[in-house]
Amino acid sequence: MTLVQHRMPVETTGQGLYDVTPALAAWLAAQTVRQGLLNLFLQHTSASLVIQENADPDVLRDLATFFRRLVPEDARLYRHDAEGPDDMPAHIRSALTQTQLGIPVIDGSLALGTWQGVYLFEHRHAPHRRTLLLTLIGD
Repeated sequence: MTLVQHRMPVETTGQGLYDVTPALAAWLAAQTVRQGLLNLFLQHTSASLVIQENADPDVLRDLATFFRRLVPEDARLYRHDAEGPDDMPAHIRSALTQTQLGIPVIDGSLALGTWQGVYLFEHRHAPHRRTLLLTLIGD
């Protein structure tokens, strides 16, 4: 059994979904593990991780629009605003999604479905440098 860990920085330019699938696949291809599990952990409370359709960009736009409607940026609704009006809504959006994912590895590749991609979901308006911790375990 082999265990490999890596810190992967992800630069964002503001709110939106950022496809990290190609970077994950490239890192995975450089590893010796052929069968196992890749755990992804995002070290932040105002961004999250999702597995979502990667074929039609309207899916990502609709998802972002839905979250803006579900969790509005209205200062009257929240007490926490230490970093601006998008601060608490970003935390709520993150709480409704995930900060870690487990993806099987088969034959040295991510075992994603045909139309699936892995996305970092940035919930803040300002650019951020996010850190994604990768832990690969297997043979």
